[in-house]
Amino acid sequence: MADITVTTTSEDGFDTESVIGDFAIRIDPMDETGPNPNAVLVADYAACFLPAVRLGAKQSGYGDLGAMAIDAEAEIDDHDDLQSISFTLYVEATVDDPAELVELGEQHCHVHTALREGLHADVTVEDGADVAV
Repeated sequence: MADITVTTTSEDGFDTESVIGDFAIRIDPMDETGPNPNAVLVADYAACFLPAVRLGAKQSGYGDLGAMAIDAEAEIDDHDDLQSISFTLYVEATVDDPAELVELGEQHCHVHTALREGLHADVTVEDGADVAV
């Protein structure tokens, strides 16, 4: 039995609705009825990476990191294929080794593991940040 099941439908045109358990998301390559697939992938990556940093930090004995946020950017080529992804990770707490937070996120983020190496995010950490949530 599968661990994840998704049903994706399209009545016409290019937009789709994907049902994932009790949740539905509209995805549209034309950005008319929902975000495009590349944007969803980048958002999915960021949504996985941020809690992965928090989990890894907790397991490694860090104190409370406080509020956190990611600003994600991606570059696409002329064929609309993702070429690069970058994150700026804002962390409310001040940390001794921001690079370690990046390593922890990479170790624990399942989306990071699933992406080809050339698409792994280039991450910059801004600690001591005033994070609005």
